[in-house]
Amino acid sequence: MDILAFIKWTVSPEIFSIGSVSVRWYGLLFAVGFLAGYNMGERMFKYEKLDLKWLESLFIYLIVATIVGARLGHVFFYGWDYYSKHPLEIIQVWHGGLASHGGALGIFLALIYWSRKVSKRSVLWVLDRVVVPTALVAALIRTGNLMNSEIYGVPTNLPWGFIFLRNGETVAKHPTQIYEALAYLITFGVMMYMYWKTKAKDYQGLIVGVFFVMVFASRFFIEFIKEDQEAFESGMALNMGQWLSIPFVLGGIYLIYMSLKKGPVSYDVQSGTRKKI
Repeated sequence: MDILAFIKWTVSPEIFSIGSVSVRWYGLLFAVGFLAGYNMGERMFKYEKLDLKWLESLFIYLIVATIVGARLGHVFFYGWDYYSKHPLEIIQVWHGGLASHGGALGIFLALIYWSRKVSKRSVLWVLDRVVVPTALVAALIRTGNLMNSEIYGVPTNLPWGFIFLRNGETVAKHPTQIYEALAYLITFGVMMYMYWKTKAKDYQGLIVGVFFVMVFASRFFIEFIKEDQEAFESGMALNMGQWLSIPFVLGGIYLIYMSLKKGPVSYDVQSGTRKKI
């Protein structure tokens, strides 16, 4: 196929720079995602007549948990051989290296703590609300990966293949960043519909269960056409991203089943008492 049929990707990861300080697309999209997520959360809390002070503390928990969890996930799941010899580089997040599975685990642990200390409600209650904007944030982060010319796929003859010229590539590769971003945007649309147009939020664990299945099942299958992130993955039948996705998919199926089995519940706004609907 004529090379002109492919997309020659030469976009700079930097928007602009002033001296030694640069503003990158990845960081901007990351920040935009969190700001959009906060605005969505504010709408939800106002709609449910909840204390907005909860949202303020929740936002801080989520930012810290996402960054710390994603960084440690990359360190331990993908780069321990290197970081065990260079431990001071673990904190150098600005040099890149974040893992979505680690971010998901960090968020889950932070929300368990937040639920016990702040809301006094089930962690599934807050997860059902947090995952709605999270799907959008994930799509924006994958778009940031595209702007960085990273985490792309294996060679392809498809006309929408990307030649990542900044990386010295000479053949077209699957733009798996776009595939994942589209999958997450579809998930975001489904989550928005479930929260605003149905009674799904009353079935604790239903929305987050659907989120886990859609996000991590799509991640599992896209990994088949993605280049290995680390050398140790070359001999694996399933790569690290796929092995880490399986528990989330199974957990999502379990949450969907249990939420439908238990039926809807609600909380009294004033007392926080949980009751069956």
